[in-house]
Amino acid sequence: MNAAVPRGLRVPGLRTLPVGVERYVVPGGGSIVVALSAGDRLRVLDPEGRQPGELVVFDARGQSRPELLGVTTSSRADGLLSLLEASGNEGEGVISALARRGVALRDARAIPVFGFDTPAGASVSYVAEASAICAVVSVGGPMAVDAHDAPTELVVFIDRAQPAARRLVEPPEPLAEPRLDLRVDRATALAYEAFEGEYIQIIDIEGRQCSDFLAFDRACLEAGLEIGIDPTSTRSLTGKVYPGPGLHSKFFGQDLQPLVEVVQDTCGRHDTFGLACFARFYEDKGYFGHANCSDNFNAVLAPYGLRTRPGWTAINLFYNTFLDAQNAIYLDDPWSRPGDYVLMRASRDLVCGSSACPDDIDPTNAWNPTDIQVRVYPARNLFKKAIAFRMTPDAEPRLTKETGFHPRTSLLTRNLVEYRGYWLPACYTGKGPTEEYYACREKAVVMDLSPLRKFEVLGPDAEALLQLTLTRDIRRVGVGHVVYSAMCYPTGGMIDDGTLFRLGADNFRWICGEEYGGVWLREQAERRGLRVWVKSSTDQLHNIAVQGPNSREILREVVWTGATQPTLDELGWFRFLIGRIGGPTGIPIIVSRTGYTGELGYEVWCHPTQAPAVWDAVWKAGEPRGLMPLGLDALNMLRIEAGLIFAGYEFNDQTDPFEAGIGFTVPLKSKEEDFIGREALMERKAHPQRQLVGLELEGNEPAGHGDRVYAGRAQIGTVTSGTRSPLLRKNIALARMDVKYVAMGTEVEIGKLDGHQKRIPATVVRFPFYDPDKSRVRA
Repeated sequence: MNAAVPRGLRVPGLRTLPVGVERYVVPGGGSIVVALSAGDRLRVLDPEGRQPGELVVFDARGQSRPELLGVTTSSRADGLLSLLEASGNEGEGVISALARRGVALRDARAIPVFGFDTPAGASVSYVAEASAICAVVSVGGPMAVDAHDAPTELVVFIDRAQPAARRLVEPPEPLAEPRLDLRVDRATALAYEAFEGEYIQIIDIEGRQCSDFLAFDRACLEAGLEIGIDPTSTRSLTGKVYPGPGLHSKFFGQDLQPLVEVVQDTCGRHDTFGLACFARFYEDKGYFGHANCSDNFNAVLAPYGLRTRPGWTAINLFYNTFLDAQNAIYLDDPWSRPGDYVLMRASRDLVCGSSACPDDIDPTNAWNPTDIQVRVYPARNLFKKAIAFRMTPDAEPRLTKETGFHPRTSLLTRNLVEYRGYWLPACYTGKGPTEEYYACREKAVVMDLSPLRKFEVLGPDAEALLQLTLTRDIRRVGVGHVVYSAMCYPTGGMIDDGTLFRLGADNFRWICGEEYGGVWLREQAERRGLRVWVKSSTDQLHNIAVQGPNSREILREVVWTGATQPTLDELGWFRFLIGRIGGPTGIPIIVSRTGYTGELGYEVWCHPTQAPAVWDAVWKAGEPRGLMPLGLDALNMLRIEAGLIFAGYEFNDQTDPFEAGIGFTVPLKSKEEDFIGREALMERKAHPQRQLVGLELEGNEPAGHGDRVYAGRAQIGTVTSGTRSPLLRKNIALARMDVKYVAMGTEVEIGKLDGHQKRIPATVVRFPFYDPDKSRVRA
């Protein structure tokens, strides 16, 4: 029987904690700084277990005072000091936060918390005896590729002793030292100036509060011309409804030249459809004289010579509008959370306006207008492009990262796209997807696949947990072996697919695409009382894939293995070796004979700090043998030809492994032990409804994800993925179809437009389309 699900309205965008309780996340191997008052309770949680931490406490004069948390014993703050000595934004951010509070780091003492045997979910609690500054450190450094001690997050809760029922909510810490720091009171607007190259940060302080943004070319204003942000020009030039960081990230004026560039966005949902709210909007609803953003802008922009308007063209930040089923503009509560922001960079000297929208008659501001914070940072700062990723709806946002190989790939292309919280190349300058595709089929390619999620599963019950949660028979997997498996819900619907590495009797590494997989594993372990740890190691292991007929020859030149490990030539399909680059003292790596292209190939795993050197070694050996970099666009062509599935396309939580085309991962006969989803999968296999098939299309028009498949007037399937195969010189597609139409040679049609006005004939064919017997990948 399933556990009861709490009932009641789930309200978007608001903190789920009680009044007076604050939550902070300490990144693995990082630190945060919090201020405490007398009587405040500090609680530190270790969600994944086995994560040592430090609490370093300073008094109001900046002196190290661990006794302020009621602790009489302490040790040298090695974790904090090591972090501060490290280069990068993490150490610099902590130094800046402590420096603003006048903290003396010399002779700092720490309260150690947790250890390498701490169970997942353990917590410690302290009460502040006086006002204090506390640095909370998640202790840890780089993890070796064959180790499992990845530093992971700690979560900090603060119960304020004297919470105010309605106090002035403070915005988050500045990203750097701001030149301007302005508070836009609810239902008002402010005007300000930003110079070329400066950064403008618009912050939703309390969440679910819209802010209209205007920007005008200052030089044009002085010449009597009003050149401001124009949503129609922006949508037309970028081809995007919502410009975001990356390739399509600019807002343009009526002169079709950029005014600002989006650098960071933690919300991801804004509006570029309409005007800032105006008087008639409220009058038409019967609210005469209601405050509105357009009138507020008229007042604050008049000193800059801007003529008044009944309605201002604006970018409506945090405004959640969309098209409904009838293509009408509709709105709902904003998606923004407390502290969400948009960071833009001025492309010219600007006169700007920002509002805190006064709309309290509909969900625009969740019926309750609040304040907006505006900060302008000098041009000397450097902020990386990023958007926010949240693993669960109430999780803290994580900004898009660069992989360890980014210093090399970014030299070869500017065409980067966000993929699962990282920036990856879509294609490479001067090459293009087709040339990259042929390089993989004929010679060799190297691609960055570091965003794959990695989890270290270890402990005496590790095998039992994985036997329970994965469809494959894990007890048959030997050390040094890799197995491909599905992970399912009790309904049989898929959570994810992935590969499992067995590093030891009780040590495994699950590599997948979905970060929720780690949460699911921990939940099942806790529910069944298993002694096992599931540690996130994505940030400690990045990887490139070296694929193609020449891949073995290339890696043979750079991979060294010891006497107890197989050589590269001895490495079998779905096996891995532990080795080094160049010799016995070289860079530690793991090489697995796995891939996502349907070609002979390998994946090379290393720590992110050593990724550039690994790339250089592979590139040096591969360039004479035709090695070429490969982006996501070409990878998609390759994997469709090879019949390899992709999350959100070939499978989701409504699709079982049989329907996704990977029924071989569910050995219902040979795996006698129970596993999550087994009962449902037995039923689904006995009474199949849909099956993944290959389609070969007539003509030169491709099918795309979501296109409907018809037999006469009736829809009998849906295209999951489609591409033009350069080698086969045909348009091909994968489709999930009714089992009555899956026989080889069955003729169907793919519907375009409304599905009936335009049809593309197609035939069910054998897939994988390329090398269906997998002779090349097994070579």
